[in-house]
Amino acid sequence: MVVLNKIYTRTGDAGETALGDGSRVSKHSLRVRAYGTVDELNSILGLARLHASGAEDEGLARIQNDLFDLGADLCRPDMERDADAEYPPLRMVASQTERLETEIDAMNARLEPLRSFILPGGSALAAHLHHARTVARRAERHVIELSSMEGVNAAAVIYLNRLSDWFFVAARIANDDGRADVLWVPGANR
Repeated sequence: MVVLNKIYTRTGDAGETALGDGSRVSKHSLRVRAYGTVDELNSILGLARLHASGAEDEGLARIQNDLFDLGADLCRPDMERDADAEYPPLRMVASQTERLETEIDAMNARLEPLRSFILPGGSALAAHLHHARTVARRAERHVIELSSMEGVNAAAVIYLNRLSDWFFVAARIANDDGRADVLWVPGANR
């Protein structure tokens, strides 16, 4: 259980922060950038949820929780020491990605095939979901870069890759099942 009885600690005043294993790193480290971008993505979902209801809102709530799991995974380096940890670290698992895939397939079954690229926009919810899609891709790039230098849970990378697909399809659903998508018209303003 997390207990936060004091919000500021002053321990980061010199530009360092603590990771989940207690080690300290620069706040501009790639690991911090990766999980910080996941946190940014979670905030965007908070805005999206202002425009969602029912199943849309429930799906976004599940993803917000997953993103906290993902942040916990990313802030804990050195997966080889997981078995020796006093408390088992929270790691992303394949079933979280499998749930996204099932939901993508169900949403996509409602949609007509695309015959053009889509411009981000349409409804307020769709616009926020497109924003979330692009930030998910940025988070994925940071995590992949991190994985080229340090150990990263492969399930975390796969989850982020699938998550941006989920946001794309959900944005189409939010645009009246794709009927209100804003289509790209190549060379329209030449």
